[in-house]
Amino acid sequence: MMAQYLDLKAQYQSALLFYRMGDFYELFFDDAVAASEALDIALTKRGKHLGEDIPMCGVPVHAAEGYLLSLIRKGFRVAVCEQMENPAEAKKRGSKAVVKRDVVRLVTPGTLTEESLLEARQHNYLAAFSNVRDECALAWTDISTGALSVMPMENMRLGPELARLSPSELILADQCDPDLAELVSDFGISITPLARSAFDSANAQNRLCDLFEVSTLDAFGQFGRAELSAIGALVEYVELTQKGNLPLIRPPVQEMTSQVMQIDAATRRNLELTRAMSGGKQGSLLSVLDRTVTASGGRLLERRLSSPSRDLGRIEDRLNAISFAIDQSRVADEIRDALRKVPDLDRALSRLSLDRAGPRDLAAIRNGLSQAAEIAERISNIELPDLLSDAFSKLEGHTALIDLLENALVADPPMLVRDGGFVSSGYESELDEVRQLRDEGRGVIAGMQSEYAELAGVQSLKIKHNNVLGYFVEVTATHADKMLSAPLNETFKHRQTTANQIRFTTVPLSELETRILNAGGRAIEIEKRLYEGLKGAVLAKAASISETARALAEFDLAVALADIAIGENWCRPKVDASRVLHIEDGRHPVVEHAMRRESGDVFVANSCTLDDSHNIWLLTGPNMAGKSTFLRQNALIAVLAQMGSYVPATSAHIGVVSKLFSRVGASDDLARGRSTFMVEMIETATILNQADETSLVILDEIGRGTATYDGLSIAWATLEHLHESNHCRTLFATHYHELTHLNAKLERLENATVAVKEHEGDVVFLHEVRKGAADRSYGVQVAKLAGLPKPVIERARVILEALEKGERQGGGKREAVIDDLPLFSSAPTNATAPVKASVLEDRMKDVLPDDLSPKDALDLIYELKTLAEP
Repeated sequence: MMAQYLDLKAQYQSALLFYRMGDFYELFFDDAVAASEALDIALTKRGKHLGEDIPMCGVPVHAAEGYLLSLIRKGFRVAVCEQMENPAEAKKRGSKAVVKRDVVRLVTPGTLTEESLLEARQHNYLAAFSNVRDECALAWTDISTGALSVMPMENMRLGPELARLSPSELILADQCDPDLAELVSDFGISITPLARSAFDSANAQNRLCDLFEVSTLDAFGQFGRAELSAIGALVEYVELTQKGNLPLIRPPVQEMTSQVMQIDAATRRNLELTRAMSGGKQGSLLSVLDRTVTASGGRLLERRLSSPSRDLGRIEDRLNAISFAIDQSRVADEIRDALRKVPDLDRALSRLSLDRAGPRDLAAIRNGLSQAAEIAERISNIELPDLLSDAFSKLEGHTALIDLLENALVADPPMLVRDGGFVSSGYESELDEVRQLRDEGRGVIAGMQSEYAELAGVQSLKIKHNNVLGYFVEVTATHADKMLSAPLNETFKHRQTTANQIRFTTVPLSELETRILNAGGRAIEIEKRLYEGLKGAVLAKAASISETARALAEFDLAVALADIAIGENWCRPKVDASRVLHIEDGRHPVVEHAMRRESGDVFVANSCTLDDSHNIWLLTGPNMAGKSTFLRQNALIAVLAQMGSYVPATSAHIGVVSKLFSRVGASDDLARGRSTFMVEMIETATILNQADETSLVILDEIGRGTATYDGLSIAWATLEHLHESNHCRTLFATHYHELTHLNAKLERLENATVAVKEHEGDVVFLHEVRKGAADRSYGVQVAKLAGLPKPVIERARVILEALEKGERQGGGKREAVIDDLPLFSSAPTNATAPVKASVLEDRMKDVLPDDLSPKDALDLIYELKTLAEP
C-alpha cells in the first residue's frame, strides 16, 4: 500500500494527497504534518518507512468538503485519490492485492464547484494571462457556471483587470517575468505556473474547435494569437485538474477594454465598489445595492457593478428594463415572488457535468425551469422592453424536461445518489417491485403463503425462514402424502423432513428469497441507472438551460434595481456622449444607508455640475465637513448610471466616463518600501499619465504627506496639468487655500466650498457644498471635537494666531514668529488659567441634592436665578 501511495504522491508533489482508505482520506509523511497543523487535527503514526515512523492523519470522507475549504483558504492544493474498485474485487487478484487507487481531481482555488466551498453570490474565476510577441490577453472562466471570457489588452492593463475580476487563481507561463508575478501577488491571487507548451496558440485553436465541436472559431469572434493562447492554457489546466472530465464551458465571449469604464485597482479600493476597506462585502456599494433574490442575479449585479458599460445602447436597454419594473410594480412583485424559489441552475448544471452532483441538483433544475415557465406565463401578454423581451424568449421550451423530472423525482430528494429514495413511486415498475420487496417483504411472503395454501388445499401451510434453509414451505406430517404426490410435487420440491413437519421449496419462492435479500442493493442500483438517464436528459439540454438561467438573472436584476429605486427615491439618469456631469441633489448611497440605520439622521444632498465651460471644481473646507463624501458620491453616481441603474439624486445627466480615477485617503505599502506619500504620488502619476478628456478624476488632499511648500507646489502643478493637458472632468479637494486664487488664471476652474458655521469658538458642519472658497480649515476646532487635551487646543490656537499674523506681515515673519514663541509647557498658560469661582459656584458647593425636597429644589432654582441676574 505504501508503495502505491509514494508512487501517486510523486506525481503530485506540490499538493497534499488525500488517499482514500475506506471511510477516510488519509495523509502521510510531510503532508500529514502540514495538514494536521493547518486543520488542527491529531497527528498519529502508522507503520515504518526506512526505519522511521510514518506520520499520519485523516479526515472522514463525509466531512471532507469542510476540510478542503480550510486547506484551500490557507494556500494548499489537494489531490483527491479515490478507490477505483472495492476490496472484494481486489481480493480476486490475490489475498495480498492492493485496492486500485488513482487521483480523480486536483482541487485548487480556481477549480472549486461544490456548493459548500463557494460563495453563492460571487463568481470564482480561474484566469490565464498570455503574452505572444508583445500581444497580451487575459482569459477567465468560472467552471462552476461555465462562463468563459477573453480580453486582448496592453500589458499595463493586467493590474486593473485583475482588480475588476478578483480571480482566485491565475495561470502564468513557466519562468514568467518576476515583476508580473509580484504584481499578481499584490492582489492575493494564487499563481499557477504552467508549461509554455500549454500556451501554444496553434494547438489551442485545434483544442477549442474540438471542445466546442466546430471547424472554426469565427462564429465566436476574431481571436488573436494571444487570446487563443490564454484560452488554450485555461482549458488545458481545467482538463489537468479535472482529470479530463471537463465541465460545461460555454463558447468564449470576447470583451474589449473600450466597452467598459476603466477603473484601476486604487480607485476600486478607494470607492469600495464591491469590497469595503476592511476587506469584506459589508459597507461596500454592492452590499447596499444588492436586493436580488437569486444567486445568479447576485453574480450578475456584481459583474455589472465591476464593469460599468460605455455602450449607450446597452445602458439605455438596462434602464428601460428598470423603468418597466417600476411602472409595472405589481407584475414586478409577482416576478420577484417566483424568483425567490429559483435555485442556482448554472452551478447545478456544472456539478452534473463533472459528475459531482446528486438528486438534489436534478431537483434544482426541475424547480428552476418550473419557475421560469411560471414567470413566462404571468408576463406572456405584457409588452416588455427589448432586454426583458429577449430574456422572456429564453424562459420557455422546457416542458418535456420539466414533465420528465416532475414524474421521476420526489419533491425533496436527498443530496447523494447512494442514499436512494429520490425516484418517485410509479415511475419505474421494476423499482416499485424491488422497493415493495425491500419494505414489505413480510407482506409479499404472506400473500404467497395464502396462494400456496389454496393451491395445496392445506390451510395450515406456512412459509417460514431460518439461517440454514432460508425461506421454505412447511406443512405437518399428516399432509405429507398429499404434498409428495402429483400434481403438487411438481410445484413443491422436498427439502427436509423432521419429526412433525415436512419442508418444501418452490422455484418462485427461491427467486423471491434472492430478490428480497438483494432488494435494498438492487433498489439503489436501479435508482443509480435512472439517475444517469435523468442526468443525461438534463445535460442534453444544457445550452438552453444556461440561457434560461441567464434570463432569470436578468429579470432578477431588473426588479431588484427597481425595488431600490422606488424604496430609496432614486432617479433615472440621462447618459449620453457629452462631457457633462450634472447631478442635482446627489447623495452617497452607502453613507446615507448607514446614517439611516445607525442614527436616523437625514443625509444632506448636494449638487455638482462639470461641463466644457467648467470641467474642474476646486473644493475647500474643513475636515469632517464632507468633502471626501461629496467626491466619492459623484464618482459612484457615474458608476451606477453606466452600469445601467437608477441613481441617488433628484436628476442626473452623465456624459459617458471612459476612465474613472480616484485618489482619496491615505495608506502606505511598507512591505514594498513605499511611504504614504510615495503611494499618493504613484497614484497621482497614474492619473496624470492616463486621464483623457472623457475621464472623471476625483482627488483629495494632494501633497499633504510632505512639507507645506512642497505639498502646495505639487498640488498647484497637478491642478494646472489637469486643466491644461488632461482636460478631464475633475473634483479637486484641498486645504491649500492659496489654490483658490487660480480660478482667475484657469478659466475652466470653479471654486466650491463645504459650508460651516462657527458658534462660540466651535464649528458646526452644515455639509452643504456651495460656490465660493473657504478662507480657513478649522483644524483646531476639529481637533477639539476629537478630544485633544484642552491645553493642547489652547496652545494650538496661540501658535496658529501667531503664524497667521506672521504670514500676513510677510517678509519672512513666519520664521521670526516661530523663534519668538515660548516652548509648550504642561502648566496652564494664561489662556487656560482657571477663572475665579463665581457666586453661583460658591452657592452650589453647599447644596446636597439628595437632601432636597421638591419644594427646596424649586426654591433653590429661584435663588440661583436671582444670583445670576446682573
